[in-house]
Amino acid sequence: MIWIGTSGWVYPHWMERFYPKKLPEREQLAYYARYFPTVEFNRSFYQLPTREQFANLYQQTREHPGFRFAVKGSRYLTHMKKLHDPAEGISRLVTAAEGLQERLGPFLYQLPPHWHVNLERLANFVQQLPRTHQAAFEFRDPTWLQPEHFPRLAQILQDAGFALVLSVGGPLPTPLDLPAIGPFTYVRFHHGAHGIGLTEEELTFWAQRLKDEANKERDVYAYFNNDIDAYAIHNALRLRELVGSQAVPPS
Repeated sequence: MIWIGTSGWVYPHWMERFYPKKLPEREQLAYYARYFPTVEFNRSFYQLPTREQFANLYQQTREHPGFRFAVKGSRYLTHMKKLHDPAEGISRLVTAAEGLQERLGPFLYQLPPHWHVNLERLANFVQQLPRTHQAAFEFRDPTWLQPEHFPRLAQILQDAGFALVLSVGGPLPTPLDLPAIGPFTYVRFHHGAHGIGLTEEELTFWAQRLKDEANKERDVYAYFNNDIDAYAIHNALRLRELVGSQAVPPS
């Protein structure tokens, strides 16, 4: 099945474009969950919430039992320590996020730009991640995806059961000819080829590609990060229409 949502849900410029005028921020997640079955939670990248705060998000979606959160890993792990000596940071992140209980989906680990490939450090980091939770990795420096490094990178993720993020737009879009890595698919839409929003042609292309992935009995997660002017909302809703019955409906 294909899970389609947005990267985050609290944006002032979504007021009246998506949220009703003056809808309190504390009610926005529940409103969002009426239209989408999943969201990528990005606040944890900047400051890790407590387990109790994650549990509060669980309660805010109590009327939507099938809802699922993807959780972005802390920049403390990925950008400050650059995956070095990660055990304590991983434990804190996972323990806190487990406050989401059964609504916890995959973790997203986005590596920083200008940090060149370090496969030994990646392998050590991956080895310490719990196999009880899915994880996806987004690489933002081109050295990671160069032909001399990619086979081993792919093997590290594949052996652990983790996924390579497909980045659409942004500073380092993933080459479309790279093979799928991992038992599930994770796609992040940063912007379209001709602007912030994706065109109908682009959305049609990705709808077919995601359906092909789902036909391989792989779960697919697709999140729109082009939040400006609520393009993320409009693109996500249209992609779901194009995907049709293979899309997970709001619960």
